Amino acid sequence: MVKKVFTFCLLCTLGLPYGFAQEFSGRTFHKGWLVTDNQDTVRGDVKYDMETNVVQVIIGKEKVNTYSSKKIIYFEIYDGILKSYRQFYAIPYQVESNYKVPILFEVLYEGETSLLVREKIVMTTDPYSQAYFNGPAATQERLSFTYYFVDTKGKMVMYNGKKNHLFEILYKNSGKVKEYVKSNKLKTDEMRDIVRITAFYNSL
Repeated sequence: MVKKVFTFCLLCTLGLPYGFAQEFSGRTFHKGWLVTDNQDTVRGDVKYDMETNVVQVIIGKEKVNTYSSKKIIYFEIYDGILKSYRQFYAIPYQVESNYKVPILFEVLYEGETSLLVREKIVMTTDPYSQAYFNGPAATQERLSFTYYFVDTKGKMVMYNGKKNHLFEILYKNSGKVKEYVKSNKLKTDEMRDIVRITAFYNSL
């Protein structure tokens, strides 16, 4: 991966929590392009599904091509909901002890230690709604994120969201990382702060 920070505005620039919009990006087509495993470039309206690891591309007015993550190297979209460019790779991931298969990851930061993410839509319940309305609890959909760190050798570690695990992953200069997190009052389970921490770690 080329060392660079991708512009990652999303809803953070609006001061809104990413993933709580009325629409979900994975359910919508966006302008973009895709590179297949045969090095072909396909341009059109792109829709991704990380849960099934499938990408669809509308070419022209009628033709719809469907690609599994096994047939993709990379794709990029301009997310019309989040008003941001987003980049994705299909990267081999160990799903069983001796078996790897390419699945979709979004790139949040690229460097010597890169930060990737996968998303899924989950249902959450408001425990206070039932008591207030004396009826069934209200539910809503939201995005849930799983983060992964990968080094230049391709070693990937799934982050469990806990602060101590983050410091274990970013073990080099961990003292400076801890101080940076503390002095800037960063949360190690929020996307924008994890990106900032990763960028700081790569700058050391």
